[in-house]
Amino acid sequence: MSTTKKIQSALISVFSKEGLEPIVRKLHEQNVVFYSTGGTEEFIKNLGIPVVPVEDVTSYPSILGGRVKTLHPKVFGGILNRQDNESDVQQMKEYDIPQIDLVIVDLYPFEKTVASGASEEDIIEKIDIGGISLIRAAAKNFKDTVIVPSMDQYSMFLDIITAQSGATTLADRKLLATKAFHVSSHYDGAIFNYFNTDETIYKASIDNGQVLRYGENPHQKGFFFGDFDAMFTKVHGKELSYNNLLDVDAAVNLIHEFKNDEPTFAILKHNNACGLATRETISEAYKVALACDPTSAFGGVLIANAKIDVETATEINKLFCEVVIAPSYDVEAIAVLQEKKNRIILIQNEVELPQKQVRTCLNGLLIQERNNITDTKADLKTVTTKAPTEQEIEDLIFASKVCKNTKSNTIVFAKDGTLISSGTGQTSRVDALMQAVEKAKSFGFSLEGASMASDAFFPFPDCVQLAKEAGVTAVIQPGGSIKDELSINYCNENNLAMVFTGTRHFKH
Repeated sequence: MSTTKKIQSALISVFSKEGLEPIVRKLHEQNVVFYSTGGTEEFIKNLGIPVVPVEDVTSYPSILGGRVKTLHPKVFGGILNRQDNESDVQQMKEYDIPQIDLVIVDLYPFEKTVASGASEEDIIEKIDIGGISLIRAAAKNFKDTVIVPSMDQYSMFLDIITAQSGATTLADRKLLATKAFHVSSHYDGAIFNYFNTDETIYKASIDNGQVLRYGENPHQKGFFFGDFDAMFTKVHGKELSYNNLLDVDAAVNLIHEFKNDEPTFAILKHNNACGLATRETISEAYKVALACDPTSAFGGVLIANAKIDVETATEINKLFCEVVIAPSYDVEAIAVLQEKKNRIILIQNEVELPQKQVRTCLNGLLIQERNNITDTKADLKTVTTKAPTEQEIEDLIFASKVCKNTKSNTIVFAKDGTLISSGTGQTSRVDALMQAVEKAKSFGFSLEGASMASDAFFPFPDCVQLAKEAGVTAVIQPGGSIKDELSINYCNENNLAMVFTGTRHFKH
């Protein structure tokens, strides 16, 4: 039996009629018989094209307020029969079941209805029953039946029937069946996630993935699944790489801590901040952030919490950087930044970040809630005799925000709204502190009067002792060690101020 089949009959039942007319007209030209229901039937009639109501086939009207229209053996028999199976052929004749070669469906918009904030009653009514059943039946029988499961496939299908004069190959039908099972599984996943309250069950279906140039290294394939265009408006530059996206993610999370602060500029390299400053203008913030570590800034990702003006853009243009991100830009600023052909320029849109973080682990996944706690002045508990000054409190909060978004173990030094240095990703907290001290020295920064943040508690006084020797005058840490008193006593004996937040900020 030939695997190329001519379409002679079609059942069409769609929610959205957009883009349907050219298909119906093309099929009509090819003498296809149409079966339909409700609004789709009316749509086809209004085109001046004959259509057989499904009720005429089933001898049943649409019932229960339209909930039951196509769920009938004469409909599903016409879709599911195997044309090379003698028993199926005989039963089709016996029960006078019409052959259905093509099924076109566009489901009720369940996800859009949920996103609109509609009532539960309206949401439940947008759970498609007949449509999803038609999709699965036609896809299962792809050897004989063509399925067009959503309006996203209209264009593809129209090209096929135009090029092949109303015929489809087995490869065509199998490809459309594959898309159909994606549509049905994605739809069911969305419904499950709407109802699900069991946090030990995780289902995700993302249908807007893109192929990246490569993964972390050129020999690895890379893909991104997500709605990048919702988060950013890309103004200029090359395609983002896997590593670019990781750095952009780190930059977005970091600058989010400073969303409501004075103009703040951050420079990141390999997911960690190498420069960050808050100042009265974004231009001044950039210059100070760059001065923190101009060596690491080369090839980095830059992000601002305020509009980038032409003065700032002119300064940025002197630096080789991969990505620049801001909530907005002056027109002249964009023109300056576009002078570098490959530089990626992104406008960050107001989009809520996912509240669950997912990563692969062993042969499964690790999932956790987003760390939504940002330390504030109200969270600080002074545990030493000496209390921090107002300026030190500001610097402690500043350092804590950076620390939260830096790989553990980490130590961060800050002064006057500026990141002085940090020790990142060390196996020992002492090593992280010593790395931060040496880095500050290498760039000629004094730690006299600086504030220090740690992502976890100090079980011994060694870190506060080294910090004191370097010039630090105030410390912020979560507290909670059974040996907290050792660090507190050292601070009291050496005129250091220390505050506890009660919140640990590990980042692995």
